[in-house]
Amino acid sequence: MEIAKLEKPIPKRRLGKTGAEVTILGLGGEGVLRSYGREKEAAALIDAALELGVNYMESARAYSGSENYIGDNLKGRREKVFLATKSHARDKKGAAAHLEESLKNLKTDYLDLWYVHDVRTQEDIEMISAPGGALDAFKDAKDKGLVKHIGVTGHEDPLIIKKCIEAFDFDVALVPVNPAETQYKCFLEEVTPAAGAKDVGVLGMKVYLRGRIDAPKKLLFNYALTQPIAAAVIGCDSVEQLNENAEIASSFFTLRYKEVTRLNEIISPYARELMYYKP
Repeated sequence: MEIAKLEKPIPKRRLGKTGAEVTILGLGGEGVLRSYGREKEAAALIDAALELGVNYMESARAYSGSENYIGDNLKGRREKVFLATKSHARDKKGAAAHLEESLKNLKTDYLDLWYVHDVRTQEDIEMISAPGGALDAFKDAKDKGLVKHIGVTGHEDPLIIKKCIEAFDFDVALVPVNPAETQYKCFLEEVTPAAGAKDVGVLGMKVYLRGRIDAPKKLLFNYALTQPIAAAVIGCDSVEQLNENAEIASSFFTLRYKEVTRLNEIISPYARELMYYKP
């Protein structure tokens, strides 16, 4: 599969107080990267992302062989990427073990960004912030220079992510950004003001509504990047999909207010189903 020839480079935006300039399209650790035994496909995808100029890549301890794929294929090119991964551990010991394994898999001695993964409930917050909780490991790692920045991810309850941003010294938040989530539990409405007040960078996930609606990807991508976020992080099944995403990102344009409003109205009746929320 040939790599797309972009007419213009993919634009970059500042990722909050990290100060990093990241491409508005990031490569997520889902898709072909969330697998085992697909080394050739993973290598082609990562090579293509680098050639297209994508400079944000992320994985997670929970994402099968994703970290290994990325580590194997960034040899000699680590400096080209703002590299992130995630830990779903809620205690210090577990998170520290995850970090050790992630660094080994990614074949690097530091992460640009390390996320507390998938924070859903008040109980999660209490667990990670208690003495001996995961945040102790995150703070230690940052103090030691093993990670430059720390972040939080969540797609269940925007108020929980808002609480995390307000209570702790996170640098980045990764949340859903699409016209369905605005109609039920709105991460943009709750999270972006809190993030803006503390200069926390915001990244968008689930931009294409998990592929569950037949809407033009260009429209959904432009919708997401019209919002106050730095980038959309998208997993890919193939180089062909990555090419499509890169071409969309390269030609990004801001939607008008009435276009955003109309898209929200069209998606509204299907919001709960599309976002898998329970009544």
